[in-house]
Amino acid sequence: MYGWLWRHLPGPALVRVLVLLVLAVAVLAACFAWVFPWLAPYMPFNDTTVGEG
Repeated sequence: MYGWLWRHLPGPALVRVLVLLVLAVAVLAACFAWVFPWLAPYMPFNDTTVGEG
């Protein structure tokens, strides 16, 4: 996958690195903004039993 991205990006190596960094930051931001909040209710991390009773 990374090789495919590297081959298909235009420009010299420095431009490719900058574009890949921007893409990585955009994917990470999208995960924190939409994917993780959508997924959180389905994860068992919030199912605590300490203090119940």
